[in-house]
Amino acid sequence: MGRLRGGHNSRAVHCRAGATESKETLPIPDCITAGNEMPPQYNPQEVEEPLYKWWESNGLFKPKEYKEGEKKSYVLPMPPPNVTGGLHMGHAMFVALQDILARYHRMTGKPTLWLPGTDHAGIATQLLVERSLNAEGKSRYDLGRDKFLDRVWEWKSEKGGYITQQLRRLGASADWSRERFTMDDGLSSAVAEAFVRLHEKGLVYRGEYMVNWSPNLRTAVSDLEVRHMSQSASCLRLNRFLPLGLSLVSQDAFLPVATTRPETILGDTAVCVHPEDERYKKFIGKKVKVPFQDREIPIIADTYVDMEFGTGCLKITPGHDPNDYEIGKKHSLPTINIMNLDASLNENAGKYQGLDR
Repeated sequence: MGRLRGGHNSRAVHCRAGATESKETLPIPDCITAGNEMPPQYNPQEVEEPLYKWWESNGLFKPKEYKEGEKKSYVLPMPPPNVTGGLHMGHAMFVALQDILARYHRMTGKPTLWLPGTDHAGIATQLLVERSLNAEGKSRYDLGRDKFLDRVWEWKSEKGGYITQQLRRLGASADWSRERFTMDDGLSSAVAEAFVRLHEKGLVYRGEYMVNWSPNLRTAVSDLEVRHMSQSASCLRLNRFLPLGLSLVSQDAFLPVATTRPETILGDTAVCVHPEDERYKKFIGKKVKVPFQDREIPIIADTYVDMEFGTGCLKITPGHDPNDYEIGKKHSLPTINIMNLDASLNENAGKYQGLDR
């Protein structure tokens, strides 16, 4: 059985990274020095928690004040974990790596700050809060905006506090007196100020653009938060795009268009063919009537169309397809939105208004 040399008052530690400039001598905590016998098994609860409290209570995670002529300070922002739940193995890895860096630079004498914080995680957090409400037989509409936001803040307080506890249990030597949350007033103001400056310099503008929209959450969703899935669907082929001014003599007089999303026909603003497609070259520049609507749209040519795919005719719906949106911008086509926020058809759908997509 090994023995620890010395008792509680016989050992000391030098702290170079405390809140003061000079070296500070601190006694080793009881969890390290208690007793002379080394236990047969390591008990983390008896050592790590009191040791961490000792580190924190003695200000060992706070950077000393920087003074001219000293070594440059070292600042390490923590990638803020989302308040959507507990930490996972990926968090444990970055905590270990950043903790090594922070402790190393403290040991070299640099004023070192490891800045901790958590991320609100926007839509992901909203989804989880709504699920918890659904389990109670409620929805956010039952609560109203203000009470729903109160519920979200309650979630943040609970989950954010749990994450902070986990980070401490991992031994993260972060300065918790400076802990931040991405929706704190100061950070929110900084984001708003950044966008104001970008706008003043003409680097950002506000305008219409195609975005991912969730009819359940009633909010835009970033590309990073969208999971694309392949699905089997029936394909509807329409032979009703008859170029205006032509007589119905044969089947060749029609532009056949196939789609798996027939509701978007109501928002079509052009039919596109390849400029070298012999089947349809004669129709380029003419107009057709949109099926189910008394509206004329042009027949345009673009090399984006694959002559060998499908019918070789592509219906263009700039308001409801990202590729069509780009073609629409290129050819100065209007954008027609046919959807309400709940994914039902709006007034642009004519007699189909109110139907679910």
